[in-house]
Amino acid sequence: MLDPSSGAAMNSAMARKTRKIVKDPIRLRDRPRLFVRRAIKYIFRGILTMIALAVLLTATFSVVNPPTTPYMFSESRRVGGVNQIWVAMDDIAPVMARSAVAAEDADFCIHWGLDLTAIQAALEDGANRGGSTISQQVVKNVYLWQGRSWFRKSLEALITPLVEAVWSKERILEVYLNVAEFDDGVFGVEAAAIHYFGVTAAELSPVQAARLAAILPSPKTRSASQPTSYIRSRAASIVDGAATIRADGRAACFE
Repeated sequence: MLDPSSGAAMNSAMARKTRKIVKDPIRLRDRPRLFVRRAIKYIFRGILTMIALAVLLTATFSVVNPPTTPYMFSESRRVGGVNQIWVAMDDIAPVMARSAVAAEDADFCIHWGLDLTAIQAALEDGANRGGSTISQQVVKNVYLWQGRSWFRKSLEALITPLVEAVWSKERILEVYLNVAEFDDGVFGVEAAAIHYFGVTAAELSPVQAARLAAILPSPKTRSASQPTSYIRSRAASIVDGAATIRADGRAACFE
């Protein structure tokens, strides 16, 4: 005779197996949906983490000088060290600040970080010109990496208004002048002034300041102390531009 208990056990086992067979197709069907949900959750968390980190670093660097930048770090590894001496805005000749603004972003005091007119002109002209403001260049140098990818430009466009909201214009320009590249392995206006002219940033003349500003777009191929005819002509224009923005008030936000 069959043991009734063994029959009940068999029925129970078969029932569990049946439930498992019924459930498995549902689980397989739901896996892509669950994967998408988890992916969205992790992406959302990653975005929130990046935003929180950007806010924290922006608030910190409004009063603390960045110890280095991603590009400076990579150049240090490439050339075996970089030359940079951080100086406060009060220790930089005012004409140097005006020259940099005249050369790179004449409407620096007017815009909120993104110069839409310059961006539109850059888009219409393709790759022949850039549309980055000084604020955007600071964001790129301090927080991001070099390159022209749309992803980096998008991050730059998102972070720039945050920096403009937290930092003063004077602070933005101070950081810019201290992290900008002026020669192979030479970063910041103090190191550049000593490297090219044997003077401090506070002692720069209008012509010297204009020549430093003139080499900013391509510091590895241009020299401030041995200028080509183009750099001389460009520097002369910058001298006039620096005087103009001082006279019309477009230097008021950092002086």
